[in-house]
Amino acid sequence: MSIVNSLMDLSGKTVLVAGGAGYLGTAFCEALAELGANIVIASRDVEKCSRLSDKLKREFNVSSRPCYLDLFDNESIASCIEFTTSEYKSIDVLITSAWSGKKNSWDSISNKDWDYDIEICLNGIFRLVKESTAALKSSQGVILTISSMYGHIAPDYKLYEDVPQINPPSYGASKAGIIQLTKYLASFLAPYGIRANCISPGAFPFKEIYTQYPEFAQRLCSKNPMGRIGEPDDLKGVAALLCTDLSKYMTGQNICVDGGWGAW
Repeated sequence: MSIVNSLMDLSGKTVLVAGGAGYLGTAFCEALAELGANIVIASRDVEKCSRLSDKLKREFNVSSRPCYLDLFDNESIASCIEFTTSEYKSIDVLITSAWSGKKNSWDSISNKDWDYDIEICLNGIFRLVKESTAALKSSQGVILTISSMYGHIAPDYKLYEDVPQINPPSYGASKAGIIQLTKYLASFLAPYGIRANCISPGAFPFKEIYTQYPEFAQRLCSKNPMGRIGEPDDLKGVAALLCTDLSKYMTGQNICVDGGWGAW
């Protein structure tokens, strides 16, 4: 095996992907299963996780398990970690791809909406990483958080004219928090051999959105140098980099996968 191939080999490693059956989470699961990892796919939709788990086992000949995970519930988080370590004895990589939120403008967002979004998108991720830390210390593992381009730049309000999918202020605020949390983790968990890095994707709208609103899709495409919307497969390479020893001297980084959006 070549040096590069050996660095990216995840055979025998266990990856827990929170939100792993989601639009972007699925790509992370597929990428790391292709590298030989055991994959635990966790979310509130266990049936969806189970379908993806079966697909990974069939296509990549790896071990995979679905697991219920509710980031609002500390007991659920603890149970998910316990399940993963009992099934596979370790957590070598933790990916925090879980997200749920309410679409709002500044005018429409309520206190309740704000609290819900921050609770699941930032506080829930904190609780998950906190509960996973002991297992990650044992494995000298890797944390990969998922932020967004809106964690470091503001949405252009003109993009969202006549489109119901307005980006809420709570989303960017929570994603900015994720970037800073990742840097904090990289610093304070470094003595235990744990690395923490972040990916900030953008723009990756759901297919039904850009199909239903082609003018919106075109406005998104025109906002970056590459002139197109991101596809989940565009994230597989950077996930493989950050979750393997290809990046063994990288920590505390936020990598933007945005077609150059932030360069303009």
